[in-house]
Amino acid sequence: MKNCLLLISLFISALVFAQPAAVYKADAAFKSGKYYEAAKLTVKAYERISPKNAKALALKSELAYKAGYSFDMAYDLDKSVDWYQRAIDLKHYEQNPYVYFRIGNNYKVKGEYDKARENYEEFLALVPNDKQVLNALESLEDAVVMKDNRTRYTVKSELKINTEGLDMAPIISSRRGNVVAFGSTRPSETSSGKDPITGEGFFNIWEAEIDRSGNWTEPKLFEGDSLNSEFNEGTIAMDGRFRTVYITRCPSEFKKHLACQIWKAEKKGRSFGVPTRVILGVADSISVGHPLPNEDGSILIFSSDMPGGEGGKDLWYSEYQRREDSWSTPVNLGPEVNSPGDELFPTFSLEGDLLFASNGHIGLGGLDIFQSPKLEGKMKFGEPENMGTPINSDANDYQLVEVDEKNGYFTSNRKGSKGTKGLPDIWSYLLPPNVFDLKVIVTEVGGAERVDGATVQIIELPSEVEEGEEPGDTVFYEGTTNEYGEIFWDRKPDGDRFINEDKDYMVKILPLEGFHPSDVVEEFSTIGLSYDQNFILEMSMLPKRPIVLPEVRYALGSAKLQVIEGEINSKDSLNYVYEMLEEYPGMVLKLVSHTDARGRASSNASLAKRRAQSCINYLVNEKGVDPERLIPEGKGESAPRIVFLQDGKYYAKKPEGEFEAVELTETYINQFKTSDKETFEKLHQYNRRTEGEVVRMDYTASEE
Repeated sequence: MKNCLLLISLFISALVFAQPAAVYKADAAFKSGKYYEAAKLTVKAYERISPKNAKALALKSELAYKAGYSFDMAYDLDKSVDWYQRAIDLKHYEQNPYVYFRIGNNYKVKGEYDKARENYEEFLALVPNDKQVLNALESLEDAVVMKDNRTRYTVKSELKINTEGLDMAPIISSRRGNVVAFGSTRPSETSSGKDPITGEGFFNIWEAEIDRSGNWTEPKLFEGDSLNSEFNEGTIAMDGRFRTVYITRCPSEFKKHLACQIWKAEKKGRSFGVPTRVILGVADSISVGHPLPNEDGSILIFSSDMPGGEGGKDLWYSEYQRREDSWSTPVNLGPEVNSPGDELFPTFSLEGDLLFASNGHIGLGGLDIFQSPKLEGKMKFGEPENMGTPINSDANDYQLVEVDEKNGYFTSNRKGSKGTKGLPDIWSYLLPPNVFDLKVIVTEVGGAERVDGATVQIIELPSEVEEGEEPGDTVFYEGTTNEYGEIFWDRKPDGDRFINEDKDYMVKILPLEGFHPSDVVEEFSTIGLSYDQNFILEMSMLPKRPIVLPEVRYALGSAKLQVIEGEINSKDSLNYVYEMLEEYPGMVLKLVSHTDARGRASSNASLAKRRAQSCINYLVNEKGVDPERLIPEGKGESAPRIVFLQDGKYYAKKPEGEFEAVELTETYINQFKTSDKETFEKLHQYNRRTEGEVVRMDYTASEE
């Protein structure tokens, strides 16, 4: 019996001591940043604790939070949410309200905005006016707007160089722009085993090239003496000469939480020499990383959580002091760039703007990519602008590098990444060409009739060339207008566009039987346009028959040009004649005026001649037209007008659909004299008109 009691006692003692041991191991892994290991150990410790009292419940809730945080850092979002929620259920928020903030962030990354908002509001009830959470709440509203207003970029995962592990932080590593260096956890000969932080392999710097066919070569380790090591080398940067390389190196040792460091190496031959650590004057326990040198390497921007910043990890810069061979005390880039959250992965745009990732500024999901414009002064940048969708997503998006104005690369763990774990991949983006098309509408002068069968020629003018270069050939396209007088250019049979970016174009109409030839051309340009556009050009041809001019009115029995405010301005109508004469400098035009049928025929003939002369007087005296180009003629009441009757209404121009052509003789008009006074006067007004007839097209100023 004694032996039995002794065994039971020892077993109970073992259980008593097993719980603190499991908690100790979990806590040690968590504090040293070994989150992949910590996740497993905290779950194990959590399951072995019996919630017998308030102290045990508090410990259990703390372990649940640490498990959630560890899964979060190890890229297991679903398990992270599950364990954060367990911590909330155990009232961990009473000692650590940030459990609400973190689970809210994860719901935001998952695109579950309602749940994110609910948890953010719970956090604000405990920590009122927290700026980071207020920004996060505002982001939920803006995210909907950004998703509804996608930019023109298209994005894709570069599956040929991505693995099921982590592939991230690409940079351009050659002058030609065809080589990309990046961090990856794929297997290599320099490191083995699993990183206790992520559970994946250790990061090394890799490099891949795009060959002449546009295909990726097999990635290889970045060439350098000891540049890749048994530790994590995650991000890489190069100066503008591609002569100095900077990397982030994060040592990993058992039971130690070691800060990340920045190292650099100089070019030696075709490779790089042994790297040396960049000493930035901060404590060894403080992490510095994500280096970004300026063009000549005299300034280094980096990310760090050193004291004195705006929040979590901020962007700082330090200047290289050549005489002392040292780096100056780091300077924070300030609240214009930094936020209460984290600012990471800085790069420069081609124009010198600062590109970086942040989870503290207003964005869509976790990390978003922002652009801060370069300002006057050393390392001065303006208010950051979110780059919108699809560059950014609900997931984490960071480290964008431009290849040229149209395309580049970035990192994202959004849906569509390779593998099943939702780990970061290298993605590319492309700004598709702006889409332009052209419609040309050809009408007779006066716009009354469309011209069917007109041949229109589009000329693409040669681009400007640098001195010593040969200009390109002029490109032109021809087409014929349809029955509606229209022709439309968008895509060629091979899918290419007729109208392209950054080009000047000229449009002209070729001679057509029954029309006077014209030297008039229209020009348009796509140079500098950053948006799609439908170009519509209206061009006119001069028929070899009377031209219907815009309405010129006269009062009954009067030759004075009629101007009634809000109704008719005959002078404005004659401005059309002036513009036509300007467009066709060789034109000599006869202006033929008419009257209605009321009064004597001889009097009407004289009145019509005076009306024609009134038009000419305006054009000569007020517009400066050479009188030799204008001939007055009066036809009185002898040529009634043809109008068009449709559904009981009269139209001066042919309407669409079925209609009846009506000659406005005195007999026809008189039928309305007593029954419809308004129509009676309107039809008489139609007859009081002025028309144009082209006499010839070879006028020259020498005839004066």
